[in-house]
Parts: sequence; structure tokens; C-alpha cells
Amino acid sequence: MTFLRSVLSLVLSWTGLCSVLYIFSTGLVAVVALWTVRLLLRHTWYSHRLSCFSKPQTRSWLLGHLGKMQSTEEGLQQVDDLVQTYKHSCCWFLGPFYHLVRLFHPDYVKPLLMAPVKDELIYHHLRPWLGHSLLISNGEVWSRKRRLLTPAFHFDILKNYIAVFNSSSKIMHDKWCRLVAEGKTNLEMFDHVSLMTLDSLLKCAFSYDSNCQESPSEYVSAIVELSDLATRRRENILHHWDWIYWKTQLGKRFKQALNTVHRFTRDVVQKRRALLSQQRETETQLDVALTARRSKDFVDIILLTKDEDGKGLTDEEIQAEANTFMFAGHDTTASAICWTLYNLARHDHYQEKCRQEVMDLMEGRDGQEIEWEDLSNLPFTTMCIKESLRLHSPVSGVTRKYTQDMVLPGNRTVPAGTICLVSIYGTHHNPTAWTNPHEFDPLHFDPSNKMSQASHAFIPFSSGPRNCIGQKFAMAELRVVVALTLLRFRLTPGVNPELGSSSGRVRRLPQIVLRAEGGLWVQLELLNRVTQKEQSDK
Repeated sequence: MTFLRSVLSLVLSWTGLCSVLYIFSTGLVAVVALWTVRLLLRHTWYSHRLSCFSKPQTRSWLLGHLGKMQSTEEGLQQVDDLVQTYKHSCCWFLGPFYHLVRLFHPDYVKPLLMAPVKDELIYHHLRPWLGHSLLISNGEVWSRKRRLLTPAFHFDILKNYIAVFNSSSKIMHDKWCRLVAEGKTNLEMFDHVSLMTLDSLLKCAFSYDSNCQESPSEYVSAIVELSDLATRRRENILHHWDWIYWKTQLGKRFKQALNTVHRFTRDVVQKRRALLSQQRETETQLDVALTARRSKDFVDIILLTKDEDGKGLTDEEIQAEANTFMFAGHDTTASAICWTLYNLARHDHYQEKCRQEVMDLMEGRDGQEIEWEDLSNLPFTTMCIKESLRLHSPVSGVTRKYTQDMVLPGNRTVPAGTICLVSIYGTHHNPTAWTNPHEFDPLHFDPSNKMSQASHAFIPFSSGPRNCIGQKFAMAELRVVVALTLLRFRLTPGVNPELGSSSGRVRRLPQIVLRAEGGLWVQLELLNRVTQKEQSDK
């Protein structure tokens, strides 16, 4: 005891405190010095290994291209310049921290997308929201989840969602009809279409009618805020570190919205699992019928799915996949719909050809609903949708990072640990892969056009084993919404009343998904034949 007192008195004395502080500061300086030396050696090593790739001019050897990558119109124009200058690839350094190879040619993109490895440069900050979901996971965890989730996107399941797409579109179009009747024909599409896709997803994923297109929803507002905050976090490199981000006001807002989303999803999954357990116990004919009906939505399907060992997903895993379904499905699809309608508004002759195709398909029918079998009978409309996905792909790029060296054409090697930024935008606008790549030309996807068939020239949903699992879902919704919109409205470019600029001169914003500065504005004109039919129905 006496010895302990003497040690404490020595430590707590002024001399002792100085010694402790000296030891601590010396250790801290040593750790920082070692970390800095390791960082610089790593940077030197990657700079040497990536010398086989062309490198655009940098600010300095150390800073590289830090601050030059922009989520703006200028950022896309920068990619255009890179494509024109380097044709297929170049290396890019974000300080000594991130070492990237940027790729924008089908022949270079293909070998990288065929490997089932994903990097978290873009999606790491979404992990608190999406958990270890299919979008973010790797290795055997990803393989197992991909196998378990694939049945949820089978054609037999997708058929049941067509009615949802029709009803959600009708709600949006009825709102537009009311606006036109009030003389408000100049419309910004993104807000309307985003609510419509969220409405559809809530019904398809949870069998939940939120009425979010007509009245505010706490859950929907939280989804929208999380998407916005995730975009803002990606743009601030200091916020990439959790220990900084969670102390900021933005981080606190993210956590608050996260609690709302997770609480909603958790309640739905737990109640649904309890219902299914109760049905198994009773096993009455009525319960079997209810199970068959309920299994048509996303949560029911993945609750019932088992792997080869008879094990299913845990509640936490199901919540992560449901959250990912909502995140990945609403914003991307809304962006694709808006840009398709925008492109058709700017090209009236293509719009009329699509409208005529839809009218011919619907001729002789009493109702105005698209059916599953109709989707394959809209070839030109589908060509226009694909061309819009090429010209204005909702996601501008995906990243990969490999545990082994990857060999590319031209005797170039991507060293293990390098981040590969596959530029979907750059590939879609590469003049070596597409004629007139900056023009909206649906004939790019004419079946007789061999260039459109080039492998990996068209990758809006990525490609290879990690392609978008929901791409058939998205394409079905796109065709339904675009077809029904053209059936009821004629679209012409609108004007942003605040900026006073025509929608034909939009500034693109490639954030998490491709948006437009100030929105995408169109002028709505209700087709006379629809007006007459609605009046006769009344």
C-alpha cells in the first residue's frame, strides 16, 4: 500500500506529469510518423505500378487530382475530355489516400466487371443504413444472399407488380390532370415521379399503402433525407471518416432519419414473420390462401426462402435487404423515368411514334392499364428508354477493388488494392463504341444495329455477376409509366421559373443518381381524347 502511494505521488507530481506527457507525446509523434511514412511509401509504390496508365496533369506528386472530381455538369464534361484524350483508361490519385484507375471502354470494362468483387468507396457511408446487404457485401456472404434473393425477382413475381405500377402511375397522373385543370401546366417532374416510385416500392416490398403521393409520410420523408445526406457526405472527404461525421450536425440528422427508417422496417419484418409463424401453426385452408396471397410481396418471399442447408435470412438481414430495395429502387428508377420523359419532350417525332405504338396496343380495350404481356409489344418505346438510359444513365459509375492483379488489354495491369472506377457515363459516351454518342438516337438500339450489341458498351445496370438484381423490375416499371404517361399527356420542354432557363439547357448533377440542377421541367398538355373519355365516364 505504501509503495502504491509513493508511485501515485510520483506520477501526480509536476515532474511525474511532465514525464507522462513526454512519453505520451513521443509515442503519438512516433505513431503519426510511422503512419505518414507508410502512407508515402504506399503512394510511391502505387504511382510506380500504375505508370503503365496515362495520368492527367496533377496539382502535385502528393495531392494528385484531389478536389478535381466533381458531381456537377463540369464533372461529366471532364469525363468527356478524358475519353477524347485517353480513349480507354487513365490513372487518378486523390491525394495519397485513394489510387484509382478510371475506365471507359467496353474492352477494358468487361474483365473488371466479370469479377464478383465490389469496393466501398461509393457505398461505405451507406452501411449504417443498408447494413451488410447484397449491395455492399462480398465473398461467400454475397454469393449466398444473391442465391436467396434471386427468386424475389423471378418473372412470375414481377407479373404481380404490374398492377401496382398501373395504380401508382394513375395516382400521379390524376394529380397532373388536376394541375392542368388549374392552369399549372409547367411541371418539375422529379418530386412527383420520386413519390410515385416510392409509393410503388412500398406496395411491392411491404404491401403497404402509404398514400405518400397525396399526403406527407414520415417514413418517405426519412428515405428522401437519407438519400440527400448520403450524397452530401460523399462530396466532403473529411466526412468519409465516421469519427468525424457522427459529430457533425449532418451526421446527427442522418442518425435521426435512420432511426425512423429502421423502426419502420423492423416492425414490418417482425409482424410479418409472426403472421407466417401463426399461419404455419394453424395450417387451415384460409391461412394457406392468405400465405399464397401475401407471398407476392418482397418481404414475404425472402422470409420464406431457404438455402441448400434449409437456413433462411435473419430478421436483421431481411431488414437490410428491404432497406436496400427501397434505396436502390426508388431514386434510380425515378431518375430514369424523368430523363426518358425529358428526352421525349425534346424530340417530338420520337414521342409521337411511341404514343402511336401505345395507342395501337391499347386499341379496343375498355380500360387504360398496361398488362405484363404488353411489355414485349412496345419495341420502339423500349428503344427510347434504353437510349435515355445510355445518354442519361442514372448511375454514372461503379467501383471495384481486387485482391489480386487484374490484367487488361495493352499489357496493362491493375495492381491488387487499386480502386477501379468503371465509368458508365464514359463508356456510354465513348465515340469508339457509339456513333454520335451525345445525341438522343433510339436507333442505337435497333436490333439491326450491330454496334448496340457490342459486349459491355451498354451497362446502365452494371454487368457481370454483380449486375443489378432488380433491373427487370426497373425496366418493367419504366415501360409501364412511360407508356401510360404518353397515353394521357403530350410533353414539351418546360421552363424553370426561378432560373428562367429552358429544360433543354439543363445542368446535370451526377450525385448518387443523375439529377438536374433546378429540376427537369416539362409542359403538360392533356390529350383531348382522354379528356373526352373522362368526361363521358362522369
